[in-house]
Amino acid sequence: MPSITTVHESLPYIDPQPTDSALSAAHALIAAERALVPDDPHHALLPPPLTSNLTPLLAAEHARLATDPNSKLSALDLTRYEAPTVTSSTSPSKLSALLSRAYASHAYVSSRRAHLALLDTYGKNAWLMGNWQLEGELKAIEKELAEIKRAIDVVTLQRKGAQDTAGPEMQGLEETWRRGVARVLETEAAAEALRREMLEARRQAGQ
Repeated sequence: MPSITTVHESLPYIDPQPTDSALSAAHALIAAERALVPDDPHHALLPPPLTSNLTPLLAAEHARLATDPNSKLSALDLTRYEAPTVTSSTSPSKLSALLSRAYASHAYVSSRRAHLALLDTYGKNAWLMGNWQLEGELKAIEKELAEIKRAIDVVTLQRKGAQDTAGPEMQGLEETWRRGVARVLETEAAAEALRREMLEARRQAGQ
């Protein structure tokens, strides 16, 4: 069931506050209406759970970890980061493979050292520049929020003034409507009483 994010009040400055009995009756009607439609187990404004978008590999890994929570992650091969072990009985083909892995590790470590050196030299300024840009965006958003709040306050005051001005007229019209409805009901009741009197008179005359 979609969530209710807004509440529209028609005439909050004219209509009286509902009584406790009226609120209870309204809540009972809402509960009865909501019971007809099952609620969504997830919030309507939240994205779907991550478990519904997992790849088969991640789903299998989650299932494995669910059966054995103390096991380590097996999707990554950590042996490539370990120093190779060479003995006198190591074959030339294995030595070639180990040498290739050592070259790859050396290239990776050299690249990491270069990146760390660049981060040490320029990282602070880049971080400060990023913070400065974020601060500017935050100030712009706060300014826009303040302007929107001021606009809401102006609209609220205008709305209150318009409702205060129209309040007496609307109350008079409501009282006139109530009196008119009451007169219609009284007329219908009098007509029904007159009809019964006529029927009774005809019955007595027929006797």
